[in-house]
Amino acid sequence: MREVLTVALAIVTLVPAGGAQTPVCDALPGRERSRAANLLATEHLYDCCDGTIAQCLAARPRCSLAVRLANSVCRRVAAGQDDARIRRSLSRRARSMLGGDAPARIDLTDAPLAGASEAPVTVVVYACARCPYCSRLVPALYDEITAGALRGKVRLAFRPFPIRGHEGSTEAGLGFVAAHRLGRFWPFALHAYRHFDKFSPEVQAAWAEEVGMDREAFAVLLADPATREALVASKREGIANGVEETPTFFIDGRRWVGDLDLAELVDALEEEEERMRGMPWHE
Repeated sequence: MREVLTVALAIVTLVPAGGAQTPVCDALPGRERSRAANLLATEHLYDCCDGTIAQCLAARPRCSLAVRLANSVCRRVAAGQDDARIRRSLSRRARSMLGGDAPARIDLTDAPLAGASEAPVTVVVYACARCPYCSRLVPALYDEITAGALRGKVRLAFRPFPIRGHEGSTEAGLGFVAAHRLGRFWPFALHAYRHFDKFSPEVQAAWAEEVGMDREAFAVLLADPATREALVASKREGIANGVEETPTFFIDGRRWVGDLDLAELVDALEEEEERMRGMPWHE
């Protein structure tokens, strides 16, 4: 690691302030580019390389995390975020990826799963069926895992976590569990999230039929005490793991405390997949 840092320091002296970093950073206009360069020159990586982001960008072979963090910084600068907010975001990402606490105890024995079963990374989401932000972020992440950038790299597990302040959360959560017991969890959950504003407890049976379930069988399971017990068990597990709000994500057992932003989450999951494959270095 010291050899890498020495190379990084030697090379970075040849790169003028605000010089070439990544295409995302180089696309910034002058003032924003200078501000980004200052952040890259003062913020350090939390893994893979000991130097600042700028120093590690200059090293060869180059740590891929340096590119990821540089792009994250430059996207945030372009979005108008101030330096303090950007530094906090980098700190939260570091805490999420490094962990330090014991991994969360999450029972995936009967959890709905999406993505390749052999994927090296598992992300678990505790989500409320009536959480507005869940209705946008969970389907978007599902798409990335099943057909997008994370296909074959990550599998997604869903744990229902009804929030008392969300009207209809218990009834909707029971619907999610009933659909899972009938083998149609993802079609039903995605349909429910797509039609989020049209929810009522009474409409769920019709939704079940629309996604291929027997309407009467769904209604029977909806009223089955075992369905409620499964929902309660999932919430208790979440509480034991410190979940208080939704969505809450765990990446390979580590709680994600970074930004609840799709691009940031996808990037962190790609970082985790590279780490699991032992390939954190790029030319």
